[in-house]
Amino acid sequence: MNSNWFKLLMKATKVEYGNNLLLKGIPVIFNKSGAKLTIGDNVTIKSSFLSNLVGLHQRTIIVTRTPKAEIFIGNNVGISGATIYARKSIQIGDNTNIGGNAKILDNDFHPLEIEARNADIKEKIGTRPIVIGENCFIGCNALILKGTVLGAGCVVGAGAVVSGKFEENCVIAGNPARVIKKL
Repeated sequence: MNSNWFKLLMKATKVEYGNNLLLKGIPVIFNKSGAKLTIGDNVTIKSSFLSNLVGLHQRTIIVTRTPKAEIFIGNNVGISGATIYARKSIQIGDNTNIGGNAKILDNDFHPLEIEARNADIKEKIGTRPIVIGENCFIGCNALILKGTVLGAGCVVGAGAVVSGKFEENCVIAGNPARVIKKL
């Protein structure tokens, strides 16, 4: 299946995308019925092994998991083998680049409480929206957790585990991630 056929599949699942969407390889994009998944103009999504020489471990995965979930990806965004998985809301600002194998997850995937987890009670899964500002750069293998807010112009170091609110123009790195420099 080439990327033009995949774009037809995206339209069929009500994924809205702008002009000049470039798919390098075939991503996994799933939009739950009732959810909203919007991709802006001039977005590049890399999903093939050689499309990013950092070494992609997977195709890009973009998923709205609940009927009320929303993902908004702005204009001129680049994504390489990343996972963007929303049960509530993920917003990615214009001119942002998401490095190889990064994960952006607005939820815990499973309930924290033992009984709820064992009973697989989906309503008990912790979720909080994620907002990534304009002109950000997310380094390879970074993990952006639920409730994170990155101001415009932030840079996230490779392998960082990010949770919390960060002012604009910060360099954020480490596990747990913290501000290491102001730009």
